[in-house]
Amino acid sequence: METKLTELLQIKYPIIQAPMFLVSNTAMVIEAMKSGIAGCIPALNYRTLDELKVAIHELKSAKVAGGSFGFNLIVNKSNIKYKEQLRVLCEEGCDFIITSLGSPEETINQAHKVGIKVFCDVTDLHFAKKVESLNADAAIAVNNEAGGHRGKLSPEALIKDLKSHLNIPVISAGGVGCKADIDTMMSYGADGISVGSPFIASIEAGVTQEYKQACVDYGAEDIVMTERISGTPCTVINTPYVQKIGTKSTWIETVLNKSKTLKKWVKMIRFSIGMKATEKAATQATYKTVWVAGPSISHTNSILPVKDIIKRLVS
Repeated sequence: METKLTELLQIKYPIIQAPMFLVSNTAMVIEAMKSGIAGCIPALNYRTLDELKVAIHELKSAKVAGGSFGFNLIVNKSNIKYKEQLRVLCEEGCDFIITSLGSPEETINQAHKVGIKVFCDVTDLHFAKKVESLNADAAIAVNNEAGGHRGKLSPEALIKDLKSHLNIPVISAGGVGCKADIDTMMSYGADGISVGSPFIASIEAGVTQEYKQACVDYGAEDIVMTERISGTPCTVINTPYVQKIGTKSTWIETVLNKSKTLKKWVKMIRFSIGMKATEKAATQATYKTVWVAGPSISHTNSILPVKDIIKRLVS
């Protein structure tokens, strides 16, 4: 299955195992590479730069022909670790970086100096054109079926719009849980696919059995949007706890967000609180559960090894 993405990353299948906060880990990415796809981990999954370096070395040692690995960087001011994480990635090396939630200009400039490709999350043509003008290697089209922070446009509308106006590859993100979904996205013109939620319920994922089982037990109709994690709408499983706390920002956050001066500080605080809540839910079985996932969990019927999930996606 040769596409622009397989050419860019020298992989067998045009699929990226999407970076998921606190879910993605080196074990998952190693299995992804063995199966002929690319794998990506959020740099924020590592508390220290030394831990990030260890992960890079482990992935470099495990890399096989037909596989590729990268890291996701949150490139806005809410991530105070961003610049140092970028420095480490450029010094230690990886195949690609995926940027999210901010301007990728610095990342593109620094990464290209050392031969690292940069793919940028976008949700519409306006931002896609911006990242293309900054020399991004590909645009990741985050549609309205993605898990986590998702876009507003349908996969078909977003892919076709970007393909009509961009010269760089378009990688579709969201709404893929099986081979038929991949075929559909490719029929719209996508050069590759980013798949996340189906891998939560994998043997290798470093989250609780309760989180994995929730992806089996719940379906697309149980996914809701919440502002309570990062301040930016994010998809989660509609557990009893999510229903109890609600999905809207608090009244004081709403008021403060109207101030240009205070808005960025509110988002930073909300981001910090939300990430801690998500971390607790991912690593501890607790009645206060906020599990991030997308509607593609509707195809998840059991907890499987990563290699078996990839087989489901490619055959």
